[in-house]
Amino acid sequence: MSKSPASAAARRVPYPTLREAFIVWARIAALSFGGPAGQIALMHRILVEEKRWIGERRFLHALNFCMLLPGPEAQQLCIYIGWLLHRTLGGIIAGVLFVLPGLVAIMALSWLYALYGNVGLVEALFFGLKAAVLAIVLQALVRIGSRALRNGPMRLLAVASFVAIFFFDIPFPFIIAAAGAIGYFSARAGSTIFDAGNGHGAGGAKQVDDVDTALGEGLPDHARPDRAHALRMGAILLFVWLAPTLLLVATLGGGHVFSEIAVFFSTMAVVTFGGAYAVLAYVAQEAVGTYGWLAPGEMLDGLGMAETTPGPLIMVTQFVGFMGAFRDAGTLSPLMAGTLGGLLTTWVTFAPCFLWIFLGAPYVERLRENRALSAALAAITAAVVGVIMNLALWFALHVIFREVFVFEGYGLRVDVPVLASIDIAAALLTLAAIIAIFKLKAGVMTTLAGCAAVGIALRYTIGL
Repeated sequence: MSKSPASAAARRVPYPTLREAFIVWARIAALSFGGPAGQIALMHRILVEEKRWIGERRFLHALNFCMLLPGPEAQQLCIYIGWLLHRTLGGIIAGVLFVLPGLVAIMALSWLYALYGNVGLVEALFFGLKAAVLAIVLQALVRIGSRALRNGPMRLLAVASFVAIFFFDIPFPFIIAAAGAIGYFSARAGSTIFDAGNGHGAGGAKQVDDVDTALGEGLPDHARPDRAHALRMGAILLFVWLAPTLLLVATLGGGHVFSEIAVFFSTMAVVTFGGAYAVLAYVAQEAVGTYGWLAPGEMLDGLGMAETTPGPLIMVTQFVGFMGAFRDAGTLSPLMAGTLGGLLTTWVTFAPCFLWIFLGAPYVERLRENRALSAALAAITAAVVGVIMNLALWFALHVIFREVFVFEGYGLRVDVPVLASIDIAAALLTLAAIIAIFKLKAGVMTTLAGCAAVGIALRYTIGL
């Protein structure tokens, strides 16, 4: 039976004010632990089920659009829904609030790490966190792989991407571009191999119809495509995003650490398909191997910080930028340079998210229904599984072994562990974390806290 407009209007909840939305976005930001899957589930529970500001179909349409974009999809979903409810200002408020708690927390932890990272207690704490982080990355690999690799060709693409990045050191952007091209052109040729389904579920929650929500079924006037407005908005946001990078390169030169940070993370912002775990392999290899900003173990320490604080996991890049500038401070004090480096990294990483949403959201339906683009995304997701596999193996080598060397020859470039350097305590703690995650179904925070406690205990019992 169809619903009458009168009955639908009677059930519709009041439209939220900007102040009410601000409070809700702040609440979501404070509770946004657990990576993108947990953050998306949290937003669905609060915005769809609890507040009923938007309906199920509209939420999933927005999420599908964000899945097509580079960058952290959970933050982009915040921006999209904030924009849909309260125009550009609503999107800015939602997007900024979502990253603010993580920015503050990671900056504080970066200061502590830079000042006291070589203190025994802090070393022991991060020794435990590294084991837990490795187990969490493996869990992400299993979850994404089980969802994304639906047939033989997709599994083959995942294996090929792993081989390309681990054995041949092919850059992450090239792998993503190649996978997207394979998916796109296969669909254009009529193949159904990479036909994409919904990338995420809503957790089996009850259905909330759009007609029964504050936003309703209709499209707000500001959400309709307007080419002139899009061009103006795009020009403004492009300038806001890239102006600091251009200014730094022009005044300091391309070889200065601030210029390197700005250029590298601006580039990363346009190739970060597949979420934080996928891009971290790219960031880790470049930050450690090319720029020398971090040691391999320190990248794991940064990921441990991001796992234990609210906000996007990609916020770990702030720690990378902090440490890179901290160690190459020039005429500035190390802490001042580190702080500026961390803030610069956060700016060029997250600013483009607003550009993608404000430019593309009005065309979301056209993009969502494009079969070739959906196939490209599915192929990229399959390739991302291989990249995360590389990340898991790279982390494992640097957690369990004290010494790793790079073998180069026959066209290969491979990290190889020195077997005699195995760290038995690290291996056993990693195994315990894996059992806790996969067998005992322990939560992320429980596993992190347990491993951190064991790391500290080992420090004071066997002198770790």
